[in-house]
Amino acid sequence: MIWPRDNFWIYGAIEPLTGDHFLYEYPKLNGECFQQFLDWLSQQLGSDYAILQIDQAPAHTSSAIRWPENIIPLFQPASAPELNPIERLWQALKKPLKNQLFSSLQALRERIQEIFDQLTFDQVISVSSYNFILEALFYAASY
Repeated sequence: MIWPRDNFWIYGAIEPLTGDHFLYEYPKLNGECFQQFLDWLSQQLGSDYAILQIDQAPAHTSSAIRWPENIIPLFQPASAPELNPIERLWQALKKPLKNQLFSSLQALRERIQEIFDQLTFDQVISVSSYNFILEALFYAASY
């Protein structure tokens, strides 16, 4: 017997200094959905600029990606997720889901949405503000 599998992906970006966070669900992890996320994030930023730290997944490095003018990619070294501040946020968001079973994918979505709705700026700052990132932001702002 083959068990059917359904899934979804949550794409996200955070600002470690302020706790601003941008999270959006997509059906796949691929270049097309990543492009949609970049375009959506660019709109959310408005006239602001962002440096988006990303890993080297094929969806992130595709030559077909059209980077919005207000998003600057910063590729982290391969196999170094601990350098990306959002990885700690993903860990924190997964904790309340540990050892839970959901009757449907929709039930899981609803629980994740509850967790997102309760997420505060201070929580994002507390899990994502590595000293080396804050120092880099400080020095970047002085230029």
